[in-house]
Amino acid sequence: MLKKFNKIFAVAIALTFAFGTVSTSASASDMNSWKKAVAKKVAKKQKYPRAALAREIEGKAKVRLVVSADGSIASHEIVEETGQAILDKEIVKLVGRLNPLPALPEDRTELSFVLPLSWTLN
Repeated sequence: MLKKFNKIFAVAIALTFAFGTVSTSASASDMNSWKKAVAKKVAKKQKYPRAALAREIEGKAKVRLVVSADGSIASHEIVEETGQAILDKEIVKLVGRLNPLPALPEDRTELSFVLPLSWTLN
């Protein structure tokens, strides 16, 4: 019997710590809203490949994304693979489904950050 997975909580927590701090409170508020919007989109778009579910394969990865002001993903780099071919192929597909992300707060023209990803079974 397959176990259900829960990635929404992990993504939200991981994004909370993946970004640097912002200096002004208005900017911090805008950036916090942006982070929540990104976490929500990742949770919506991240899929667990059927073959990985069937074999109960889990994994964690990290992807560096460079995002333009309009939210388009200018580039990505897999910083840490899961070590599982099925999940590693899914990373590239996920980046495609995420593009574009929400537009950056007005004071930002570009942002580079590491997005932690997790595929876990409960």
